[in-house]
Amino acid sequence: MPFGNTHNKLKMNYSSEQEYPDLSQHNNHMAKVLTPEMYANLRDKETPSGFTLDDVIQTGVDNPGHPFIMTVGCVAGDEETYEVFKELLDPVIEDRHGGYKPTDKHKTDLNPENLQGGDDLDPNYVLSSRVRTGRSIRGFCLPPHCSRGERRAIENLSIESLDLLDGDLKGKYYALKNMTEEEQQQLIDDHFLFDKPVSPLLLASGMARDWPDGRGIWHNDNKTFLVWVNEEDHLRVISMQKGGNMREVFNRFCTGLTKIEALFKERSHEFMWNEHLGYVLTCPSNLGTGLRAGVHVKLPNLSKHEKFGEALKRLRLQKRGTGGVDTAAVGGVFDISNADRLGFSEVELVQMVVDGVNLLVDMEKRLEAGEGIDDLMPEQK
Repeated sequence: MPFGNTHNKLKMNYSSEQEYPDLSQHNNHMAKVLTPEMYANLRDKETPSGFTLDDVIQTGVDNPGHPFIMTVGCVAGDEETYEVFKELLDPVIEDRHGGYKPTDKHKTDLNPENLQGGDDLDPNYVLSSRVRTGRSIRGFCLPPHCSRGERRAIENLSIESLDLLDGDLKGKYYALKNMTEEEQQQLIDDHFLFDKPVSPLLLASGMARDWPDGRGIWHNDNKTFLVWVNEEDHLRVISMQKGGNMREVFNRFCTGLTKIEALFKERSHEFMWNEHLGYVLTCPSNLGTGLRAGVHVKLPNLSKHEKFGEALKRLRLQKRGTGGVDTAAVGGVFDISNADRLGFSEVELVQMVVDGVNLLVDMEKRLEAGEGIDDLMPEQK
């Protein structure tokens, strides 16, 4: 950790009260849950790799809140973090994931045949469709805590596995540190490249250490399937294309992901997964499916309507600007995606996006024609 005080054993000479962070101005899930008693109980515990409570909470201490979204305020440093610090993380997960209990079991469904429709989103309104998730490789620390050697080993494993993809998934790996300026500009223009993290949320959790060592991006020749290596998670897998055919995007997503998992298993490495949390990732907000299915959609009239926010909430969807989580919408174009990650399967989440976006487009068409939308307001999903 660059800013953590993990390895400062002298802090144990101070009482828990003297070490307790000032969270009086904070609005994040961690700050809501953490109490002085809990801190006292957990502060001397660590995971087998040495991740401590102060490491878990540092990003939430340094970042009191965000104007648009309720941030989580904590990260995991390895798979065991969720077990060793469950007294803090279970309530954070329950809070963030709509009442998901410590006893609940998560369901995984990566069979694209189970999706109803999805090839019929109106391309006059839906400009592009994408599905992304993260995967962590068992036996390695996660990005907030991993060493240079671990990070490079993950990169090498990823290159070996991804090189074996064939057909329309065949592609090439670009290491960030070896990239020419032309390659870099091309990938930025394609909206493919992740830049050095500047978000204080990522910086405070230690994810940008040693940048750009061990980081890279792999994409297929058609530029519709890509894998980010060693950004916020070991792997970020993204399927995307222009237009509204979410079914095609999801199909490629499931096929590619299943093949990648099999290739890693052949190399005796499996992904972190358990019955309760589903796929284990760095940020508790991404547990379960880690899946965000999103479309860029034109809603210039609906977005000005007083019921827009309520409709999204009832459909279990969220809106962002098209430039990402911190950006405003431009020209009435929004990035609309599923709000949930945990407790629903991949198919269920993509279904919510497909059905919800179809309804939002119907509402937009009504408003365009100067008609009302009250009868289209959905029930709470």
